[in-house]
Amino acid sequence: MKEQLRVGGFTPFTAIDFPGALSAVVFCQGCPWRCRYCHNGGLLPAKNDDLYQWPQLLQHLEQKRGLLDAVVFSGGEPTAQGALETAIDQVAAMGFKIGLHTAGIYPRRLQTLIPKLHWVGLDIKALPQNYAAITRVRNSGQAAWQSARLLADARVPLQIRLTRHPSLTTEKEIAQIRYELKKIGIDELVVQKCNTENCLDPALHRALIHRQ
Repeated sequence: MKEQLRVGGFTPFTAIDFPGALSAVVFCQGCPWRCRYCHNGGLLPAKNDDLYQWPQLLQHLEQKRGLLDAVVFSGGEPTAQGALETAIDQVAAMGFKIGLHTAGIYPRRLQTLIPKLHWVGLDIKALPQNYAAITRVRNSGQAAWQSARLLADARVPLQIRLTRHPSLTTEKEIAQIRYELKKIGIDELVVQKCNTENCLDPALHRALIHRQ
């Protein structure tokens, strides 16, 4: 029996997770990184006792044909699961557009999925050499930037986002990131404020309070 997608959360209706489309969001369980500002700690372990059942979610989505435009796979890190491709195929067969939120952790798996995707939101966290200070995983930046290059080359509708905490990312680094993205054909970077409530590293929350 094929492994089924492990789902740690589900949003049945949203207008903000896929540009210009009404969508549902499937939050995939598991992520190999431990980003200091992550506030979805419950989605990080590969397994969780309190999971949604994927067959039941498929039935729910079947009932929403004609009401929703798209299904977005988020996380956690969706590409950490080998079952993601089958799940995407099942949802696409219902006529939904497919969106993906990813940190670009697994570029080879992402490359396989690209032809199936209608929109991608990619998190770029830092320059490659500075990634470990955020993710706490050595050499993590190489994979993320390789994914950015793959998506740029494929010309998939794409949004690059960066979550900025002033203790982790300087304005100078953001300017350099914009420059490096332009070199690979990506013209826009969306910088988001860091939400430190319930983040993995409480020191980041204290640092923001001290700055106020």
